[in-house]
Amino acid sequence: MVQKVAVIGAGISGLTSIKACLDEGLEPTCFESSHDIGGLLRFKEKPEPGRANIYQSVVITSSKEIMSLSDFPPLQLSSVCEACVRVRVCVCQTTVVSVRQTPDSAATGQWEVETERREGQRETRVFDAVMVCTGHFTQPHLPLSDFPGTRNHYIPYFLSHLNETHCSCCYSNSYSLTNVYLSTRSGAWVVSRVGQRGLPADLVGTSRMDMMIQKLFPSWINGMVEKKLDETFDHALYDFFEQIPVVNDDLPARIISGRVQVKPNVKEFCGSSVVFVDGSIIDEVDVVVFATGYNYSFPFLPPALQAKSGYRLRLYKHVFPPALTQPTLAVVGFIHSLGAINPLAEMQARWATRVFKGFTTLPSEETMMKEIEKDTQNPLQVDYIPYLDSLAEQVGVRPNILWLFLKDPRLALEVWLGPCTPYQYRLTGPGRWAGARQAILTQWERVLQPFRTRLVPKPETRASSRRSVIVVISGSALLCCFYYNKHLLSSFFSPLAFLRSPQYAA
Repeated sequence: MVQKVAVIGAGISGLTSIKACLDEGLEPTCFESSHDIGGLLRFKEKPEPGRANIYQSVVITSSKEIMSLSDFPPLQLSSVCEACVRVRVCVCQTTVVSVRQTPDSAATGQWEVETERREGQRETRVFDAVMVCTGHFTQPHLPLSDFPGTRNHYIPYFLSHLNETHCSCCYSNSYSLTNVYLSTRSGAWVVSRVGQRGLPADLVGTSRMDMMIQKLFPSWINGMVEKKLDETFDHALYDFFEQIPVVNDDLPARIISGRVQVKPNVKEFCGSSVVFVDGSIIDEVDVVVFATGYNYSFPFLPPALQAKSGYRLRLYKHVFPPALTQPTLAVVGFIHSLGAINPLAEMQARWATRVFKGFTTLPSEETMMKEIEKDTQNPLQVDYIPYLDSLAEQVGVRPNILWLFLKDPRLALEVWLGPCTPYQYRLTGPGRWAGARQAILTQWERVLQPFRTRLVPKPETRASSRRSVIVVISGSALLCCFYYNKHLLSSFFSPLAFLRSPQYAA
């Protein structure tokens, strides 16, 4: 019987895992190596060595409604943190050294978790289950060996791969530096945070109906999306060979103003000069920024649980190692999607705790391995709505659209045509929330509220209304005249028209 759960990491994945444990009546203990909770989303004035940290000017790429937890509309990270502090489940400045199975784990599924406090004190405790929530922003990926010259000169930063961090650094630095050069090997699709009508882009064109249309007509939809993106930002003109989507509003303006210059991949560094693959050279470079991502690492896990299938970890639905006799270890938040990570991590945690409690069972190891091998996507990439729905199916909280249309048509239309917000997964099943319906029906009110910072009298609409009525009546009259004249001419040229007797109403 699972009761005590060790949660490793107090970022957003760890916090959602704590909440899921508490919702299921479990007793979580969270170990966080830094001095505070919040993980990557908590800005630190003094970054800790070897630890990822956001910069002060960062702007997140997801809107608040999409980032919300399913029963916290909209998500306030501080509220979730305060709830965790109140129940006193987080142990900060404590690093997990090792996680190993107990001798009788085949029967009990228990784990020995060894931790080390910052002062050097070590302790080993036994837990019924473990949730690994350290994410994939753990070890900076610095490909210094790929660029000759970096070993002989101190180069703290360098822009060498196009992603959100890359673009944001270019934008921020272009205001204070004389020249900023953006080096990219393959480019990207540059997507704005602002969508149609000035609304958050991740709320527009992201409904379940949009997903169905894209699945039915993938080539047509992809062509339309690419054409729409090129209308705002011609990627061929800017020498951006399209690859992955990158969310940034300011990069095109900085390029067109000359503040940022796009360069090809770097060949080597020579002193303070940078040599590119096209032979061009930039001299007297002061600062170099590596935006080359991170390598994931789980040094505390047994090697058997770090086995890979291709380029990805061997995890069933990116959560459970299939080789465990007792499914009492889950990895939460070790994924990437075009949507926000918060709802994905929350759904993973809800599913994991249901499995821990025995309410949901996993397939056989053979079945899980087949599904893992069949998934040939990017090692961490998942499709946002399909992945959420697949886990929600396991938990028993996937919304039944047809039933909703019969029972509550207004709600069904919002679920089907509106953005897929996390509240949809609290309408039914385990963890059902009575406020989910209202949260869905009022989500657009919360989206529009920040725009209403001043009272402006609405413009008069009577004139336009009258004009519309006049246009409609005039158009109708012209159509009637056209039809009458056409009928009259055809009658005139018909020889039988002269032989017919006029018809009168009785």
